[in-house]
Amino acid sequence: MRRVLALLTAIALVATACSSDDSDATPETVIVTETSIVTETVTETSIVTEMVESEEITFWSTETSPERLAITQEIIDGFTAASGISVRLVSIDENALPSIMVSNAAAGTLPDVVFHPVDFTIGWAANGLLDTAAAAATVDALGADTFSQGALELATYEGGVAAVPSDGWGQLLIYRQDLFDAAGLDMPDTFAKIEAAAAALTDPGNDFYGITASNDASQVFTQQTFEHFALANDCQMTDDAGTVTLDSANCVEAIEFYTDLLNDYGAPATEGVVETRARYFAGKAGMIVWSPFIMDEMAGLRDAALPTCDECAADIAYLAKNSGFVPSFSGPSGSPAQYGQISNMGIGAGTNIESAQAFIEYWLSDGYLQWLTTSVEGKFPMRRGTAANPTEYIDGWRTLETGVDRKALLSEFYGDELLTTLVQGLDNFNRWGFPQGQGELVAAVYSSLPTVKELRNVLDGSKTAAEAAAEIQALVEEEQELLG
Repeated sequence: MRRVLALLTAIALVATACSSDDSDATPETVIVTETSIVTETVTETSIVTEMVESEEITFWSTETSPERLAITQEIIDGFTAASGISVRLVSIDENALPSIMVSNAAAGTLPDVVFHPVDFTIGWAANGLLDTAAAAATVDALGADTFSQGALELATYEGGVAAVPSDGWGQLLIYRQDLFDAAGLDMPDTFAKIEAAAAALTDPGNDFYGITASNDASQVFTQQTFEHFALANDCQMTDDAGTVTLDSANCVEAIEFYTDLLNDYGAPATEGVVETRARYFAGKAGMIVWSPFIMDEMAGLRDAALPTCDECAADIAYLAKNSGFVPSFSGPSGSPAQYGQISNMGIGAGTNIESAQAFIEYWLSDGYLQWLTTSVEGKFPMRRGTAANPTEYIDGWRTLETGVDRKALLSEFYGDELLTTLVQGLDNFNRWGFPQGQGELVAAVYSSLPTVKELRNVLDGSKTAAEAAAEIQALVEEEQELLG
């Protein structure tokens, strides 16, 4: 149990590395963290929720900002009015969620529904924390063909869907379209084109670099960023039989490309989530790899992260209007791929199944568009529509305004064509390990971050790409052995 708890706690870092920065919670809402328990039914010594009667269900959510919680409660109120089933909302800090789930599982008091990142789904299913049959039945009731097939694949465990996909985002390679056009550069959708553009634009004398991408060995964001490049070159964590394959020629090639790219055309500094965004916003980089949560900020809709480029003084949205987006790109040994992060609705094992299913069905129908308003640029609908209207929720999502301090439609800055491209990319979402059923191993890898640490060794010149790949292989094999 201690091994499971450690893995589940660590994997929480995966989902928080590149998400929105809202973190405050309303004092009226129950907030559960590992160090601060504020509720009449949860204590530090017994992190267990109160058992509820069948007419009431408990819903755990990792959303903690006041705005998102208020919208969540509105959806709950609508569901209760329509069904007569009351819902107790418990907001839990994402980093505390894994340990609290394990504690409640041991006490037999799991939540009826839990909103969580896909990173938890397979591990929870493997350890019996989720009712996977109930989730699969819910997907069938809503219509499996109404969902993003890529999202369903990432949530699949032992041939069935372990949790119901709600929303998500796909990582992006963003580039300065104005500079690319001026230099006659192609869209950077292959390793060769990315390198050619980075070489053409790099100008260290003027503190301008061809690309900014995470190289911070302490951040999961670096794993997320490199994994995008690895997947693009068909570098997989394991094969379908579960054999670790991180020392493959494809992985060596991906490591070599990524580290050479940053050493030759990136800034000679440690850069992570904040630093990469700041450099691109300052007009000091030709390309950046980030999540779509950057899109409202690029448009000048969030005061805490405003663009500062020279051109931005006259038009705060200059970067939004003059940037291109590449959701999927490919390496010489792979095909187009995109790193994706999905949030799922799980049904706790042994809970009020029918009421939980009814709530999820309402969430993904009557309450769905209202939910997506919480962060339009980072909550792409994983359910596209209904049987009667296959694009109902995609079409509705396009009409929603985004932003924090100011609101606007994404299409005002990025155009309908780009939004269509981003939506079409949802089925290309990929991740290490999940398609091969290795969710528990993914948790271990994201906990110890052997890939990130070895990338740093290559960047520093202490190891070759081949040596780093061999070490990553050995370390991940050790993790696999520990998992049995």
